[in-house]
Amino acid sequence: MFREMRRCKQNLSSEETAEILTRGTSGVLALLGDDDYPYAVPISYAYDPENSIIYFHGAKSGHKIDAIRKYGKASFCVIDQDHIVPEEYTTYFRSAIAFGRIRIIEEEAGMKKAIQALAVKYHPDDTEEAREEIILREWKPLCMMELTIEHVSGKEAIELVKKN
Repeated sequence: MFREMRRCKQNLSSEETAEILTRGTSGVLALLGDDDYPYAVPISYAYDPENSIIYFHGAKSGHKIDAIRKYGKASFCVIDQDHIVPEEYTTYFRSAIAFGRIRIIEEEAGMKKAIQALAVKYHPDDTEEAREEIILREWKPLCMMELTIEHVSGKEAIELVKKN
């Protein structure tokens, strides 16, 4: 169902790919948008490696929500490294891409789990009480989404492969 990587020497291990998803702070969520045009949007996220899920948050309406409701398949790309090497006319890159099913989380327990994951990721030093206060304040307009990963891969520039 998913293509094998053509340049297999550049393929990262599942552990290295998971590290990219864990370490990253934003990525690009790609959906099937209006009139079947691709719709790709930069977005912050939290990765749950134990359950192979990526959580997102956003407004309850808009292009992204419409696309999720209409189609339900997505990809998500995180760029871990992007070092331009002008004298070589190349870029030393490292990235991960996940494919899967995306849905809007409707159940309260699932929403709480997802927003907690995001809150802890982006403000790990906050107190639980302060985190809960902010979540309660923002709860009403909050929309949480989850991408259940069906396939994930990571890739790095051949120059980085040669260094390792």
